[in-house]
Amino acid sequence: MHCFPFLFGKRAESAVTTSDVDEEFAAVQNVKLYTYKELRDATDDFCPTNKIGEGGFGSVYRAKLKHGKIAAIKVLSAESQQGVNEFLTEIKVISDIQHENLVKLLGCCVEGKHRILVYNYMENNSLAQTLLGSGMCNIGFDWQIRSRICIGIACGLAFLHEEVHPHIVHRDIKASNILLDKDLAPKISDFGLAKLMPANVTHVSTRVAGTLGYLAPEYAVRGQLTRRADIYSFGVLLVEIVSGRNNTNKRLPIGERYLLERTWEYYQRGELVVLVDQSLDSKCDLDEACRFLKIGLLCTQDAPKLRPIMSTVVKMLTGEISVDETKITAPGLISDLCDLKVRDSHDDRPGAKTASSDPNIFSSSDSVKNSTFSSRESTGATFNFTPVYERSV
Repeated sequence: MHCFPFLFGKRAESAVTTSDVDEEFAAVQNVKLYTYKELRDATDDFCPTNKIGEGGFGSVYRAKLKHGKIAAIKVLSAESQQGVNEFLTEIKVISDIQHENLVKLLGCCVEGKHRILVYNYMENNSLAQTLLGSGMCNIGFDWQIRSRICIGIACGLAFLHEEVHPHIVHRDIKASNILLDKDLAPKISDFGLAKLMPANVTHVSTRVAGTLGYLAPEYAVRGQLTRRADIYSFGVLLVEIVSGRNNTNKRLPIGERYLLERTWEYYQRGELVVLVDQSLDSKCDLDEACRFLKIGLLCTQDAPKLRPIMSTVVKMLTGEISVDETKITAPGLISDLCDLKVRDSHDDRPGAKTASSDPNIFSSSDSVKNSTFSSRESTGATFNFTPVYERSV
């Protein structure tokens, strides 16, 4: 078995200035500019009743633009220096591309210290808040709808990975970044962490950013980013959609907390059907649902080169090509990374430290150096992590 040491420590603040943003933004084309007054009026002076979300870099509001168009506006917090980088990245990445399964950028505001993005409004929020949310949801996610959502996300990723040049790696594919329109069509959102991947480059060595549970092990451990990292994240999301469960549930016993780990165990026993969401009615095609779970396992294999490219994934999901089960090998699992607090709480030594109560989120302010993570929620504790399986692939 392998062991990977990680040291949690705080990272220095970014020194991005307003003039830097203005200079970089000047090079961006094809983006409609809104005035701050327009957007302030559209949100009733950013009234709290219009707030529909809040993230690490600011808040999202429902806005009524001129001519009655409803939009969602993402307001960057004035205190968030690191978020300025994500603001610029998001504009650069999606200002020139359009696809039915990508969120559409309507424009932005770059006025004084105000940094605001304006998007199409998504009536049905995100997968995280509807299908996987803990609250009440009146949307009936039958199998036909789930299947269409899975295929739509895959098509969006295939477009980013294979049709756009240079290719785009999203880096944060997860349920909360999949928005649903009025027809429940999926839209990939939040491109603030995206990276461009030139055709002649095999991988990019970069600081780690994303969400634990969705992070590909090779990226989480070595900081080596390829399109296969997105494919891993999609595989996790695919299993979540079919099962109706979050990839991590800390209320369960330790052996049952991690959905991907359980999926592999049920696959080995020939019992994948157990994982299909029991809320699905009798019209659910159980064979197709299990096929989707197998595709999820193909996408999350430990060896990145074994994961299928997204255009192949689309063909498997639509049934254009069959799933070759002989190619399914053990998934890459970093379950230990998601369970820092529990693992470390077993240490009864005097002065032993524990990790943050919420170690699952790595934002763009996190970094990796020589297999060392840095987190804003640092305690300075050092941990060893051992993969669940010893692998020969």
